[in-house]
Amino acid sequence: MTIASSAAADLCAFIDRSPTPFHVCATVAAELDAAGYRRLDERESWPSEQGRFYVVRGGSLVAWSSESSASPADPFRVVGGHTDSPNLRLKQHHDLAPEGLGVVALEPYGGAWLHSWLDRDLGIAGRLSLRDGRDVLVHVGEPVLRVPQLAIHLSDRKPLEVDPQRHLNGIWSTRRGTFLEVVAERAGVDVADVLGFELMTHDAQPSALIGVDAELVSAPRLDNQVTCFAGTRALLSATPTPGVRPVLALFDHEEVGSTSERGAQSDLLATVLERVVLAAGGTRDDYHRAVAASVCASGDMAHATHPNHPERHEPLHHIAIGGGPVLKLHPNLRYASDAPGTAHFVRACEQAGVPLQRYEHRADLPCGSTIGPLSAARTGMLTVDVGAPQLAMHSARETMGAADVEPYARALSAFLSPA
Repeated sequence: MTIASSAAADLCAFIDRSPTPFHVCATVAAELDAAGYRRLDERESWPSEQGRFYVVRGGSLVAWSSESSASPADPFRVVGGHTDSPNLRLKQHHDLAPEGLGVVALEPYGGAWLHSWLDRDLGIAGRLSLRDGRDVLVHVGEPVLRVPQLAIHLSDRKPLEVDPQRHLNGIWSTRRGTFLEVVAERAGVDVADVLGFELMTHDAQPSALIGVDAELVSAPRLDNQVTCFAGTRALLSATPTPGVRPVLALFDHEEVGSTSERGAQSDLLATVLERVVLAAGGTRDDYHRAVAASVCASGDMAHATHPNHPERHEPLHHIAIGGGPVLKLHPNLRYASDAPGTAHFVRACEQAGVPLQRYEHRADLPCGSTIGPLSAARTGMLTVDVGAPQLAMHSARETMGAADVEPYARALSAFLSPA
C-alpha cells in the first residue's frame, strides 16, 4: 500500500468512528491520549509545568504542546477546523405512526444538500444526557432509518423539491413504538433516565477508496473531518520548534454560524490560550504579546473544479483533485486570508515539499464562509484559510482524491513547526 492510499484508508477509518462532533472529539482524544497528552478540566486549576494537554467542551476540542516554550509570551501556531457536518437530526417530539409505519420526524442541520439524503440507509448517533449527570455517547452504525423518495409515477415528472418540514421523516419500523427506546437500549441505558438528547443521522455505508485504482475517497463528512484527521496528524508529527507552541483547535457548530458556547465565535480558543500563558507564570500582557505574534491556519474543505459543471468555477482558479492543498482567498473576507497569512502557508507548503493551489470563488455566486474570519475577529490572530479539494460538498456522501490526504497533513505539520 502506498503512503497516499495508507493515509486515505486511515482517514476512512477515522470518519467511520466519528459520526457526530462528539465522536470526533472522542476519536481525536484517544489518539492524543496514546501520544502522551493529558486531558484537563476547565473547572480546575491547570498545571504550571510544560507538557502536552487538551480540553474538550462538548463537540469542540483544543490541544497544545508547551514543551518547546521558553517564555510565557512565546507565540502560538494554530491549526483550526470544525467537527460538525450538515445532516438530519431527530426532533424532540419525533414519533409518528402514519399508515401503520414507525416513522420519526427529522430536520436539517446546516446547509445539507437535502435530496442527497433520500433513499439512503441511515444510522443514528449522538449523545444522551442522563438523570445521574452523565453524558453517554451512542452510535447505532447499522441502517435503522431511511427517508423514502416519492415514486416517479406519483410525481409530476419534475425534480422533486424537498420540503424540510414535510419530506424528511424517516421510516424505522413496520410497528408502532418509541424510537428513543431503541436508541437508549443500544446505549445500554434506561430510556426513563434520558433527560436530554442530541441525535443525528449519518450514512450507514462505510467510507471507501473507489475508482479503478482506488484513487478516490468516497465518504460522508469529508467537510470537515478531513481537517480534523489531518490536523491531529499534524500536531502529533510536528517537529518541536524552540519558542513555538503548536495548537489544534476543532470547533463545533461551524455549519450553523459558530455562535455557541463552543463555536469559533465563543471564548473557547481565547480562554484556553490565555490560561496556557497564565499557567506558565505569564501575565495578560504576555498573553496579548503571544497572540500578536501568533498565526492560525483555518482548515476547511475547498471546491475542486467539477468536471460536469466547469462553468460554475472562476475561470483562472480551477482546482484539481490530487493537486495538493488549497489556499482560499476572498476580497470580501468570506475567507480570512491576506498577504502575510498567505506567505506563512506558502512557506509551510514549500517546507513540506507539497504543491499549493489557490482558490477564488466566482464573483457572481454567493461564497460560503468558515471559521477563519470568525476566529480571527475573536482572537485578533493573523489567519489564513486553507483546505483540501473535494466534490459534492454538503452532500450526504462526498468525494476527494486519495492522494490529497497525506500532503494536506504534511503541510499543516510544517505550518505548526516552521523552519
